[in-house]
Amino acid sequence: MKIKIFKEDLLQGILKVQNVVSLKSSLPILANILLETRKNSSIRLYATDLDIGISCEIPVQIMEEGAITIPAKKFSDIIKELPAGDIVISTKKNNHIEIEGDKFLFKLIGLPKEEFPKFPEFKNAEAISIDQSTLKEMLRMTSFAVSHEEARYVLNGVLLEIDGDIIRIVATDGRRLAKIERKTETAIKKEIKIIIPLKAVQEITRNLKDDGAMSFLTGTNQLLFDINNVLIATRIIEGEFPNYHQVIPKEQSSKIRVATQELLAAIRRANLLATPDFQAVKFEVFKDKLVVSKVTPDVGESREEVNIEYGGSEVIVGFNPAFFIEVLKNIAEDKIHLEFLGADKPGVIRLDDYLYLALPMRI
Repeated sequence: MKIKIFKEDLLQGILKVQNVVSLKSSLPILANILLETRKNSSIRLYATDLDIGISCEIPVQIMEEGAITIPAKKFSDIIKELPAGDIVISTKKNNHIEIEGDKFLFKLIGLPKEEFPKFPEFKNAEAISIDQSTLKEMLRMTSFAVSHEEARYVLNGVLLEIDGDIIRIVATDGRRLAKIERKTETAIKKEIKIIIPLKAVQEITRNLKDDGAMSFLTGTNQLLFDINNVLIATRIIEGEFPNYHQVIPKEQSSKIRVATQELLAAIRRANLLATPDFQAVKFEVFKDKLVVSKVTPDVGESREEVNIEYGGSEVIVGFNPAFFIEVLKNIAEDKIHLEFLGADKPGVIRLDDYLYLALPMRI
């Protein structure tokens, strides 16, 4: 293989794929990036950790076709430090690689393409299209609620459901739940219910833009996302996602109307006194004010009033402040409605097509 490529183009390609490179795997090949020439005057870059694979294509001048895998960390570090301009990359005997320009030459030792895992194929799969901005928002409003406990593996990702022209994403860690849904432009023929791992969600989100469309395909136990010609293939999490419908309470008539940013700021300030042993922040709801307070032994205490509109009975309840900070900072609406159902009942936020609930804590 011998190619000529512009340094910035190559660097952008490396940055798109290198996040999934596995540096601690027992398989040395997974620490490498595959470079492979294509028929359309481009090279394909591909990296994988066997759970997620990312591939992208970059235009190049091909002098000699071929393929090689290059140690990702060293390759990335070298390309970052090179001056702007054209780079020539060529393979020599015994998988040796040369990276050269007008005044520099680097030599690295790679591994043959044959040892690298193949990118999964999705034959006869129906492509599902959605606006990038829509999917980006849906993931942003839910993925923070994913569980990080390995023992609860089915909660280590987001549930993607498609039913006709409705696409729905749900995430929960057992103590809070976030659900959002949108309409697709065209109805999907088959019903889909799959769990996407959090690491894949993070890579998908990183590549999504604020305009344009993207598409994805479903396989037997894998998904393929095509985002601006970046391909992200991921295994799905096998198992049964909890029946989240059972935990969603009926909508209440008496709701707390409050300014989103004022509430967020008050909770953030109370959270300054939280410790791992004393996390709960107290919320006291009155007719025209919400009192947010925090008492932590041997640390201190705080009390702050937030103006609200409310016509229900007084409520005192405690919550993990992080559970509300993480959702409120993602909400664009100036004002929201809160439902505090009681000291031992979940707190709920409902928007037009979004629902968030958090279980209370003892105070």
